[in-house]
Amino acid sequence: MTETVSTPLNSANLKRLAPEVRAPGYDRAAVAQSIVHIGVGGFYRAHQAVYLDDLLHQPGNTEWGYCGVGLLPFDQGMRDALIPQDCLYTVVERSAAGDRARVIGSLLNYLYAPDDPEAVLEKMASPDCRIVTLTITEGGYYVNEGTGEFNADHPDIVHDLQNPHHPRCSFGYLLEALDRRRQRGLGPFTVMSCDNLQHNGTVARKMLLAFAERRDPALSHWLDEHGAFPNSMVDRITPATTDAHRALVRERFGLQDAWPVVTEPFMQWVIEDRFPTGRPAWEQVGAQMTGDVLPYEKMKMRLLNASHQAMCYIGMLLGYQFAHEAMDDPQIRTLVRTMMDVEVTPLLSPLPGVSLEDYKRTLIERFSNPTICDQLHRIGTEGSARIPKFILPSILEQLPRSGPVKLLSFTIAAWFRYLAGGNDDQGRPLPTVIDPLADQLRERAQRGGREPDAVLSLAEIFGEILPRSPAFVDEVRRALHGFYDQGARATLRDYVGS
Repeated sequence: MTETVSTPLNSANLKRLAPEVRAPGYDRAAVAQSIVHIGVGGFYRAHQAVYLDDLLHQPGNTEWGYCGVGLLPFDQGMRDALIPQDCLYTVVERSAAGDRARVIGSLLNYLYAPDDPEAVLEKMASPDCRIVTLTITEGGYYVNEGTGEFNADHPDIVHDLQNPHHPRCSFGYLLEALDRRRQRGLGPFTVMSCDNLQHNGTVARKMLLAFAERRDPALSHWLDEHGAFPNSMVDRITPATTDAHRALVRERFGLQDAWPVVTEPFMQWVIEDRFPTGRPAWEQVGAQMTGDVLPYEKMKMRLLNASHQAMCYIGMLLGYQFAHEAMDDPQIRTLVRTMMDVEVTPLLSPLPGVSLEDYKRTLIERFSNPTICDQLHRIGTEGSARIPKFILPSILEQLPRSGPVKLLSFTIAAWFRYLAGGNDDQGRPLPTVIDPLADQLRERAQRGGREPDAVLSLAEIFGEILPRSPAFVDEVRRALHGFYDQGARATLRDYVGS
C-alpha cells in the first residue's frame, strides 16, 4: 500500500502547496497584529479569520491582522498545533459540488495565557491593539439566565475580583488590560463579541461593566463613557475537527495540518458599525455593516440555532450521530420545519431584502449537507446556555398571546430526557453531557425522571415565569412522560405524525 506523500504546513512550504489549494497571496510579515481574538476554536477559524484573509488579499489592508489567545488549559492543544505551523491552517469547504481547500494566513500569532499571562495582558494593553474579538461560547458571559443579570458568584469572577492583576477568565483579562490602558492614558480597545447571543455586544457591555463596577467604579465609569461594544450576527456551520478531517487534508490535498477546519460554503456576518478605534473594511468581502443587528440576530437564533437544539436532542435519543442523519429522518425534518413555520416565524419582523421562506429552505439544505458530518453531540453541548437563548425566548413570547409552544416544549423535554442519561432507542449509551452545570442538571433530571419540575425549578435557566405557566409545564410533562413510557420514536410520532 502506497503511503500518501504530504507536506508539513508552515510558511516555508507555502510555495509547495498543490495548485488547487489557495495560499495567502500577501506578505504576512507586513501585517499588523491589531486585533486580539480570544477563543481560537473551529468557528472563529472558519469565519472571522476567513473574512480577514479575504480582505488581506486586497491591497491596502495590512494594518489589520489577528493575534489569537487561548486562556484555558484545554487551549494547549491549539497552541501545540498552530505554533509549529506558523499559525497557518487549512479550511476545507465541503458540499455536494466537491471539496475546496485554502490556507488561512490572517492569524499571525498565538499566545497561550497559562504559559505567559503577562504577554497576553500586554498585547491587549498595547496601543497597537485596537479591537478585541471574542468567541468564548454562549456560557462565557457570566449571565444568570433566569434574571439576565451578572453572575457575580461564579468562581471565576470571585477569583478575578480577589486577584485582579492575575486573572484567569476572559473578563478578568479584558478588565486588567483595559485598566492598564486607562492608567497609561490610552483609550479602550473595541470589544466585539462574535458569539451566538442576541445583542451580543450589549450583553458583553452590561456584564463587563457590572464586573468592572465591583472591581473599581472608576474603571467602570471610564469604560462606560469611552468603550464600544458593537453587536454582530455570525453564521457558519463548523463541526469539530476529527482525525478523518486531518486525513482528508493529508490525502486529498497533500498537507500535514495538525488542526484543519472543515465547514460549509455558506457564511454570513452582520456587524453593527460602531468602531471608534477603526476597523477592517469587512464590507468589501461580504460582511454586512448595519445600524441595527437585532432583527438579523433574532431571525438566525430563533430559526437556525433553535432548530439545531430541536434536532440534536431527539436525534441523539433516536440513536443518530450526525445532523444530516437526523435530517434524513422524515419525522425530525417535519419537527424542525413545523416548529419554524408555526411557532417561531410569527414572532419575527420582516427584514428588507430577506425572504424568510427562502431562509428556512436554505437552513434545511444546510442541515442536510452530508459532507459536513456535524456532530449532534457538538450541537447539544452547553444546553444550559443555549436553551435559554434559542428556545425559551420564543416560548416566553408565545405564552402571553396564547400562541403554540407544543414543539418548542417537546424540545425542552427531549433535553431533559437526554440529561438523565441511559440508552438511546437503539440500546446504546447516550453521549456524555458536556455543560458547565452538567452534574447539577444530571442529578435533577435523574431525580425528576418523568416529572419535569426538578429541572424546571433551576431559576438561573428558566427564571420565574415559565415554571409557573401551566400551558408550558403541562406540555413539557406530556412529552417527558412519552419519552419514559413509550420511547423517543413513539413520542416523536405522537407530536408530528407518521
